[in-house]
Amino acid sequence: MSASTAGTARARTIELVPSEAELRVQLAAAYRLVEHFGWNESIYGHLTVRLPGPERHFLINPYGLRYGEVTASNLVRITLEGEIVGRTEWSVNAAGYAIHGAIHAGAAEAHCVMHTHSPAGMAVAALDCGLLPISLDATLFHGTLGYHEYEGAIVSEGEKARLVAALGRNRALILRNHGLVTVGRTIPEAFLYLHRLETACRTQVDALAMNGALSLVPDEIAQKSAAEIDAFSLHVGDIGTLEFQAYMRMLDQMGAGYRG
Repeated sequence: MSASTAGTARARTIELVPSEAELRVQLAAAYRLVEHFGWNESIYGHLTVRLPGPERHFLINPYGLRYGEVTASNLVRITLEGEIVGRTEWSVNAAGYAIHGAIHAGAAEAHCVMHTHSPAGMAVAALDCGLLPISLDATLFHGTLGYHEYEGAIVSEGEKARLVAALGRNRALILRNHGLVTVGRTIPEAFLYLHRLETACRTQVDALAMNGALSLVPDEIAQKSAAEIDAFSLHVGDIGTLEFQAYMRMLDQMGAGYRG
């Protein structure tokens, strides 16, 4: 590779890294989508993303706002420890950020972390069996879903290491008796996993309510299904990008005003 070609490759790589402005718009859209799908719980829960640069700063929602009130401009920049950077009229929920801070610190590729307290997610989190392989969406998490036992409403310093170990290199984590967590290298990737995990949980709740025998997908077929879904996602581009762009267009057509 010539010097000029190498320089072009580096420039293209740099161009692919979203700016803070782009990440603010995407994250605000994600908050609006979580509310649109009914996965939010009042003003609680968080979606966070790491900003480009060596400082390890992150964006988080202002504490006290509904998800439907989050905009690109009112998202708060914080440090890895949850301290606010810059001027803002808003505070942040430091206790709620503990889960995100632990994962951002301990999982190198978890640039985006999404955590929900949806009814279906909490219902599955309350089942000893956890997520069952009974749907296409559920098979996506075959071998890539961790579980963390409930230790209380607030994540302690000692619990953080156990939570990160439970996540490991998985794309999602079920917090027993608590809720769901998904991670991704990008906001669209983490949101795609969240959407499919929430859908899988909703399907399981509905299926169990029918009080009939469940058809479980065998492990080898679930593994094959997960590989096929991943291969298809990679074939069409960055994981989750097409879906997320479609949802952003939906928000724009609704006049959501998230771009701030």
